[in-house]
Amino acid sequence: MLGTVTQVPLRPAVAHLPAYVPGARVPVGAAAFKLSSNENPYPPLASVVAAICDAAQDVNRYPDMYATELTEAIAADLGVDPAQVVTGTGSVAVLNHVLDAVVNAKDEVVYPWRSFEAYPIAVALAHAEGVPVPVRDDGRLDLPAMAAAVTPRTRAVLVCTPNNPTGPAVRADELAHLLEQVPGNVLVVLDEAYVEFVRDPDVPDALAVLAKHPNVVVLRTFSKAYGLAGLRVGFAVARPRLAAGIRAASTPFGVSHVGQMAALASLRAKDELLERVESVVQERSRMLAGLRVQGWTVPDSEANFVWLPLGERATAFAQEATRAGVLVRPFAGDGVRVSVGEPEATAVLLEVAESFRR
Repeated sequence: MLGTVTQVPLRPAVAHLPAYVPGARVPVGAAAFKLSSNENPYPPLASVVAAICDAAQDVNRYPDMYATELTEAIAADLGVDPAQVVTGTGSVAVLNHVLDAVVNAKDEVVYPWRSFEAYPIAVALAHAEGVPVPVRDDGRLDLPAMAAAVTPRTRAVLVCTPNNPTGPAVRADELAHLLEQVPGNVLVVLDEAYVEFVRDPDVPDALAVLAKHPNVVVLRTFSKAYGLAGLRVGFAVARPRLAAGIRAASTPFGVSHVGQMAALASLRAKDELLERVESVVQERSRMLAGLRVQGWTVPDSEANFVWLPLGERATAFAQEATRAGVLVRPFAGDGVRVSVGEPEATAVLLEVAESFRR
């Protein structure tokens, strides 16, 4: 016998990873509105469904490893060089590849909290040490505090804008000040998964920021505004040298052929899809206004969700919403995130919120 150990040990970082909690799903046969996962409430366009069906005929073949046609289409849409675009299976996976490309063991990664719950998981899997910085009471990122948290060991700063789950977006002057404070050898990741829903005129143009600052990477996705959450297509935009490193760290053949073709069809139908985004934005305004009339204090969301800072009452609210037929996403001890969905769902949610305040 070579030893007495009877099981393969897990890495300590893996054994102690926080769980990623997905939004609750509607049980089979149940009648409920799903407002728990920030999904686009609209079904795919007919043109996108047709592209998916056509692409499904080739699933016996490996996809284009570098998603060449899609990468070129994204670059043309954004006005950047194709060498700057790296695709992956959702912006979450792309974030993992970004960290793999730049972070060494024991390096530090600064991120806001509460923010996207994949951040501490991605940081731990990159063998790095997370430095969470509390968001402000109004749900906005505290960028001065994040800048102050940067040390000689810091290799990346994650900026979620709009912030998931609280909703506000970073403003141009705030980001400019952060970039003035962060050394040029520290990567600043602008996570813009919800950028298409932003209407605040004071937010930065992330691609212009990238053009000025070589240490910036922008993350975006087809999951939200484009309604392709089930196909997992996201991408990073970076300077070519950084993009090449991220591409080298990416999973081979990561984005399926079906996903690539669906994303291409979505870009061709961009104007039609953005009309749907505008409908979601209008419904967001209705939800926010309705909650504020009831007396709720809620952040100004620039995403496709609204945040209720309920603290210890978050779980109780989610349970009451479920009983009423609306699934929301509670974050125990912090609050509840409510995705913007159908107008009928908003009506039910507002009834629950009014009842809960009594």
